[in-house]
Amino acid sequence: MNYGYARVSTINQHLDRQIDELQKVGLLDSQIFVDKESGKDFNRTNYKKLLKKLKPGDVLYVKSIDRLGRNYNMILDEWRILTKEKNIDIVVIDMPLLDTRIEGKNLVGKFIADVVLQVLSFVAENERETMKQRQAEGIRMAKLRGVKFGRPAISTPKNFDEIVNLFLSKEVTSKQAIEMSGLSRGTFYRKLNKLL
Repeated sequence: MNYGYARVSTINQHLDRQIDELQKVGLLDSQIFVDKESGKDFNRTNYKKLLKKLKPGDVLYVKSIDRLGRNYNMILDEWRILTKEKNIDIVVIDMPLLDTRIEGKNLVGKFIADVVLQVLSFVAENERETMKQRQAEGIRMAKLRGVKFGRPAISTPKNFDEIVNLFLSKEVTSKQAIEMSGLSRGTFYRKLNKLL
């Protein structure tokens, strides 16, 4: 049986190109498993369902190696599990050298596929690390320009000390004190703890 796997990292991204490529090799929608989850590991909902379906002799199609994942060692381990333990073939559409149906049948072909896999897996992880570095650099530069991240600070009411004194002297309940302050319960207690 032939299956396809497509993945994007977030729900806002589109799977159309990947699904189109998988359909071009003859896969039906019922044979294609999709995830909108990060490639940092293989703990993905539909990928796990796909693994349960795969039987020896099946073929798994993916558009590119980074659709499997972005962690170098994990991709290599998963490739080994799929091809050696599950005894399935893998076809990476964008990289014809990564087609275990053909390349994996002789020693030279297997060696070439393994080298290409290692290089591409390294590139996928390196790309992820570069993206994280660029993101961190962008955040650092934005902070230098005065851009504030996170929620804006909640200002303490001017009469907060009075409200706290009323609460501590048990003249008002916690519920009344919170209502008087106009703060949420959690914020009230955080600000109260800073005073004590």
